[in-house]
Amino acid sequence: MSTFETRRGALVVVVGPSGAGKDSVMGFAARHFSDCADIHFVRRVITRPSDAGGEVHESVSIAEFADMEQAGAFAVSWDAHGLKYGIPEDVRRNVESGTTAIVNGSRSALPAFRAAFGDIAIAVITAEPTVLAKRLAERGRESEEDVLRRLSRQVPDVTTGPDVTLIDNSGRLEIAGRHFVDLVEHLRMKAAHPA
Repeated sequence: MSTFETRRGALVVVVGPSGAGKDSVMGFAARHFSDCADIHFVRRVITRPSDAGGEVHESVSIAEFADMEQAGAFAVSWDAHGLKYGIPEDVRRNVESGTTAIVNGSRSALPAFRAAFGDIAIAVITAEPTVLAKRLAERGRESEEDVLRRLSRQVPDVTTGPDVTLIDNSGRLEIAGRHFVDLVEHLRMKAAHPA
């Protein structure tokens, strides 16, 4: 057996309610880690037009998504809000070879992430209900009825557990962003120096 062990990286799945500012917190961290080759912010494949606003993603049709899924192109895929989301298979290989990958996930897809990657870290980005409602209304992508439906949607509770970090983004982005950066730094160092 080689004395050089292949180090395993980490997968950070960012989840939380719509309007919590997941993309903003991840963007803050992406700027912080912009010169770090071992930190990868995953671009999702989504059946949503590329000009729909929000995150930068790979836009595909429903038929293209189905073909990719059938061909094994995704490590994890799920449906939410009438759209299909996929995490490219190469993310799994990158994590296995030492990369710390950060992905915008879904609470309902966490079992699939655990099945595909084993141990994962979950960052739950949240905000006060009044802040969520205000941010969703300001986005202008949904009607008031849709906003209320999103806010009342029952989702799995993932706010506790040894692999969960809760980050409140009700206030200044720098506070939540720094908390998230600290989490990623901790996981990165843990991957580099396993116990």
